[in-house]
Amino acid sequence: MPLFGSLGSISGDTLLVLGLYLALGGAYLVAVPLALYAWMVKRWTVMGKLERFGVYGLVFLFFPGLILFAPFINLRMAGQGAR
Repeated sequence: MPLFGSLGSISGDTLLVLGLYLALGGAYLVAVPLALYAWMVKRWTVMGKLERFGVYGLVFLFFPGLILFAPFINLRMAGQGAR
């Protein structure tokens, strides 16, 4: 399928590499941080020492993606009066 405009001169291999970069970048910045947030919300109060140590390591590893979602996610526990 021919591409339009200046994209017509890009080879198929180049498009494959760009697609792989986009997939890896999306996984690093979006998919894994959201899964890590979900894991932390579910297990925060019952984690063991080794699990917490592993989660802290993953937070360090995926910090850029976690920072992107930090303003929108609240990990604080509900107080006594909250329902």
